[in-house]
Amino acid sequence: MSDPFKQAAGNRKVLTADETAEGRLDAWLTAQVGEEFSRSRIKALIKDGQVSLRGEPVTDPQRKVRNGDSFEITLPEPEDPTPQGEDIPLDILHEDEDLIVISKPSGLVVHPGSGNWTGTLVNALIHHCGDTLSGIGGVRRPGIVHRLDKDTTGVMVVAKNDIAHRHLSLQFADHGRTMPLERAYQAVVWGRPRSLTGTVDAPLGRATGDRTRRAVKRPDSHDADEAITHYEVIERFQENPDATALASLVECHLETGRTHQIRVHMAHIGHPLLGDTVYGAGFKTKANRLPEEVRKVVNGFNRQALHAFMLQFEHPRTGELMHFEVPLPDDMVELVEALRG
Repeated sequence: MSDPFKQAAGNRKVLTADETAEGRLDAWLTAQVGEEFSRSRIKALIKDGQVSLRGEPVTDPQRKVRNGDSFEITLPEPEDPTPQGEDIPLDILHEDEDLIVISKPSGLVVHPGSGNWTGTLVNALIHHCGDTLSGIGGVRRPGIVHRLDKDTTGVMVVAKNDIAHRHLSLQFADHGRTMPLERAYQAVVWGRPRSLTGTVDAPLGRATGDRTRRAVKRPDSHDADEAITHYEVIERFQENPDATALASLVECHLETGRTHQIRVHMAHIGHPLLGDTVYGAGFKTKANRLPEEVRKVVNGFNRQALHAFMLQFEHPRTGELMHFEVPLPDDMVELVEALRG
């Protein structure tokens, strides 16, 4: 079978069933084209009249395939994206025909949505990648396989075609349990966790009365999603003789990837992130114990102190282990240096 990464859009394929053919048309076609298109995408093409038998469209995805059937499938050009490309600077760490890896700055929303229909990472990627985007689900757009909060900085990978999107999505869904995906973050938290290393295993779901917040849930709650964070204390700031500290630099490794996971989990164990006005607002008065110059830096840090410094994954085409690290951004460096002082 041909390389599944080769651009298939805009051409026709003729696929002939032999004596081993069986089952539904959508399932059989999906097996024949390899990993180029998902079954749902093939099903949509059938219903759209893009599959024919002896010159007549076949629009029933459940039609049984018989020996000798010769189907012609038309793979249309990807549609233009609804979001429009915008010339927004990108810090590109790596780019090839299948994916792009960037270092996301603070303040950049990943995907267009309510209140942020323009100026997003997706808008920037549509402009930057142009015709190298071969279409995700039939639309010429970048494939977002994971996200960082607007004010979280760090490494992100984005797919440029369907097969890369599916391979990367599988790795992120696996959370590194059986695949080589690994994600690590650095965060500055209030206080000093009781143990220098630990694991927070606490299910998460939507907070009651606020759809934008997440909260720890009982394991038997109907909306509880498994959430596991491993952390290690890297450095303690303003440490006292009783082994307490005003703040700490911690490294977090995700075993799952829930919305706001690190922010909620660290707040759950009593150590919310500095600058986190959603989950750590009650800790802001701790800065009053600091010398004036340090207090100014801490109070002026206007986002959660969270940075996705490392990302590792398997390249979907080559199988190569891709590893990327980016240092702390300038604002977090200033924060850490002030706390050290």
